[in-house]
Amino acid sequence: MTASAPPAPSPTPSPALASSAIVVRDGRYLLVRRSKPPSAEMYAFPGGRAEPGETPAETAVRELLEETGLSGSAPQLFATYDLPADRADGAGGRHFFLSVFRVEADIDAEAVAGDDAASLGWFTADEIAALPAPPSVRDCIARLEALRTS
Repeated sequence: MTASAPPAPSPTPSPALASSAIVVRDGRYLLVRRSKPPSAEMYAFPGGRAEPGETPAETAVRELLEETGLSGSAPQLFATYDLPADRADGAGGRHFFLSVFRVEADIDAEAVAGDDAASLGWFTADEIAALPAPPSVRDCIARLEALRTS
């Protein structure tokens, strides 16, 4: 009698790639209020999932345009986050690898909510502290404020 081998474990899927864009004007940060699950009603930097063949920087600039109408340039990587599916940050049961970029945008252009953004606004760090926002946003704001005041 031959024992059968245990079933092979299913491979762990690779995390989905996503990017966000940090835009700052006069000490205020651009945030969008998400309109769709899993992060509906949360405030976050404009961003979203990468499209096939897109670099993380390209994703950040594209998402900024789609969600705010602002054309971004000169993306500089600021932070990365490994967001496992079990985190309560709006990942919705999906594992994400998030790249966050500081992005330049025309200071005279008007930002208008579009795509997944129910609304948007320019917020100070103190105002953001009172908003429902994912831990990655709070961490970036704290780090940026520390850089600004050092």
